[in-house]
Amino acid sequence: MSDVLLTVEQAAERLGTTVRFPRRLIVECRIAFVKVGHHVRIAESALLAYLGAGSGRLGSTGPAVGQLVPRGGRPRSGCQRSRLI
Repeated sequence: MSDVLLTVEQAAERLGTTVRFPRRLIVECRIAFVKVGHHVRIAESALLAYLGAGSGRLGSTGPAVGQLVPRGGRPRSGCQRSRLI
């Protein structure tokens, strides 16, 4: 069964926040997301997993001790991202 893909706006509505919050979750690699072309989508199951985590975390949210972080402020690996064409 395929998972429903939500837009960032739909995810924000389900979270009860502004659009900025789910976008920040994506940039900080705190939620799994899918790229469909140049559009970003969040799977409904990923959103439910984020909400079910309770602490608002999916795994590690920051770099490991001693890990180099590029100027963008996020680690180079570790994002849970899929790409669809």
